[in-house]
Amino acid sequence: MSKKKPNVLIRRALATEADEIARLNNYFAEQAKMLRRTPEMIGMAIDDYVVAVDDHGRILGIGALKEYSPSIAEVAAIAVSPSAQGLGLGRRIVDAVESLARKRGVPEVFALTMEPQFFEALGYQRVDRARYPEKIRRDCIGCSRRLCVTTSRTISGLTPTISRRLSQHGRRTSKGLPW
Repeated sequence: MSKKKPNVLIRRALATEADEIARLNNYFAEQAKMLRRTPEMIGMAIDDYVVAVDDHGRILGIGALKEYSPSIAEVAAIAVSPSAQGLGLGRRIVDAVESLARKRGVPEVFALTMEPQFFEALGYQRVDRARYPEKIRRDCIGCSRRLCVTTSRTISGLTPTISRRLSQHGRRTSKGLPW
């Protein structure tokens, strides 16, 4: 039996949603799939978060853009509630995070992930994590998940091959999102 597809809006997160975002994030952190984040950590970076919400305002998915320099940022904290998995929300959340990066003028994003196949399906390519020393210095040195796979994607100044891939996957520009 297939899941009923709920109406879902992808939008910028609100400060009042930090606790709920932390709950979803930490559900996966308990399974060693994500890094633990406190509501305070999320609240301090709330402008970097996007959420997927249903008609009742429940958060079904989250994602964040973590900037390391004007030219590089991480697609981070991508999570979809188990009850909403398989509906394409992960892809839509990554689209929204990439749109936020475009709006901020960031030309390249990367993801450190335990699920490289998900990002590869979105056009990311595996790269050597040494390419991102800012990430390593800031987050990876003492992390138990420092062996996860790094994937990367150029999102502006796109080559024709990447541009075609973007349009084939239905990528939206920042004009298609509410911010």
